[in-house]
Amino acid sequence: MKKILINLLLIFGASLLLGFVFLKIYLPAYTNHGETVSVPDLSGYTFDEAINILEKSGLNYEVSLDSGYSTDEKALAVLKQIPPASEQVKNGRKIYLTLNARNAPMIKLPNLVNMPLKNVQEILANLGLERGEIIYVPDIGINVVLEQQYQGRTVTEGFEIPKGEKIDLVVGDGLGNQILSVPNFVGMDEIDAEFLILGSGLRMGEKLYFKNDTVPPGFVFRQAPPSETQVKTGEMIDLWISAKEN
Repeated sequence: MKKILINLLLIFGASLLLGFVFLKIYLPAYTNHGETVSVPDLSGYTFDEAINILEKSGLNYEVSLDSGYSTDEKALAVLKQIPPASEQVKNGRKIYLTLNARNAPMIKLPNLVNMPLKNVQEILANLGLERGEIIYVPDIGINVVLEQQYQGRTVTEGFEIPKGEKIDLVVGDGLGNQILSVPNFVGMDEIDAEFLILGSGLRMGEKLYFKNDTVPPGFVFRQAPPSETQVKTGEMIDLWISAKEN
């Protein structure tokens, strides 16, 4: 019994010693225990630049099959990374990268006609499209979209355009198609003339400033269309205004 106990104690002691060596010496050495790398921030870098940074940091990479698209980033730029930047990882850890698509995805345009301008702007933003020029035309519906245009031509529901592109909107000004006579703005102060234009159901066009020896600075000396011209409400009026000498 004594010999058996001694042998058991020896075996137990040897097991403890081997366990200690395995856990405290071999395993840490095998797994590079305590040797960590801070994950670099790769957002915005191109694929080639990101790979170069990872290699210098002793990290590996894998590109995700899923890609995103951002008009603010270059093609194949890093949009997302896992693990995130600044996280401490083991040397040689694999970093998963999501890249910006080379080509913009195509978006099917919905029907925006007869919708309020505010709602249309929200819809375009949610689709990843931009609102382009707003073109006001005489119509009884104020700020109601009457037509949607892409690159100067009218497009309808279902038309496909690249994400990030601009959609121009033809919008009603709420004034209708009434015919009126253009007032005479010549000789008026610039501010008064503009106030009268807007109050007459017309729209302010270009203001052109030129030196005029006979008209005081800030006063209108020419207009287009000329006074008494019959126009529809919403017509644009251009003004020539006497400029100061300097």
